[in-house]
Amino acid sequence: MKVAVLPGDGIGPEIIAQAKRVLLKMNLSIEMAEAPVGGAGYEASGHPLPPATLQLAKEADAVLFGAVGDPRYDALERAKRPEQAILGLRKALGLFANLRPAQVHPELAGASALKAEVVAGLDILIVRELTGDIYFGQPRGIRQVEGVREGFDTMRYSEPEIRRIAKVAFEAARKRAKKLCSVDKANVLETSQLWREVLSDESKNYGDVGLSHMYVDNCAMQLVRNPKQFDVIVTGNMFGDILSDQASMLTGSIGMLPSAALDERGKGLYEPIHGTAPDIAGKGLANPLATILSAALMLRYSLGQPAAAARIERAVSKVLQSGLRTADIFTAGTRKVGTAEMGDAVVAAL
Repeated sequence: MKVAVLPGDGIGPEIIAQAKRVLLKMNLSIEMAEAPVGGAGYEASGHPLPPATLQLAKEADAVLFGAVGDPRYDALERAKRPEQAILGLRKALGLFANLRPAQVHPELAGASALKAEVVAGLDILIVRELTGDIYFGQPRGIRQVEGVREGFDTMRYSEPEIRRIAKVAFEAARKRAKKLCSVDKANVLETSQLWREVLSDESKNYGDVGLSHMYVDNCAMQLVRNPKQFDVIVTGNMFGDILSDQASMLTGSIGMLPSAALDERGKGLYEPIHGTAPDIAGKGLANPLATILSAALMLRYSLGQPAAAARIERAVSKVLQSGLRTADIFTAGTRKVGTAEMGDAVVAAL
């Protein structure tokens, strides 16, 4: 099994290092090769996604990704900024389906910004379409109109794109509580009207899965008011970007949540959903658990090792039960540790 390891910027190398230790401890036949990406890619070759890095990703069975971005590169033209690396990988690899689980470990219910009873037992899966919508629609740009500058972007989805992500969401719901909520803005957007029509039509093929529809603004409110009403949520690229980050904070820390971005054959890119955190980079303070759990998702979805994935997830739960916490999830009565010590604990638990 070949894995392309792309640590990236900021805390990326630190958290990736701990995920690699966990994978090596599993004694699986995995060949890992590293390459620069993001700001590190720009420094190495003048581009955030160097050709050699892209080629490595294409040849691998899966990609384990850290994080990209740094304020040092904000003045670069958009095409050269670190964040373009992840967009380029999604497009080049056809990674259209983003799976973002938001689970609250019992030990962390008190770390949530919401009351513990509101989030205790929370287990949501957000399925986000990843290669269409306003992030990729054309035309786009900044132009002069009657002497005034205006920016414009195009929100668009084709029926095949919508149907493809709908199938992923229905299949995921079928394996869980058989309940799917489709989120759109069909009362305002033509794109969302088509989205809702296609989801409703596709639901005829999944009679065992209950489908509901919700406007995105209401969904944002309901995620705070009563998040446990949801099981699987499916939505477009932009709405999914926002809602999945909102859902992550229900769990107590964005540093706890993994994600998977899959193509049509099951190859995927796996990354924590947090950013590069340049303010703590190199200080050994970052939470590596989201990255370690991303490695577990990689084993489950792309490398055909569900038992190994479950073993890693049990190890993480065991460490949390022991009371170890990084700063982002620390509460009174627990013991604060750093990045490496948390990695040590997971390896020991394995």
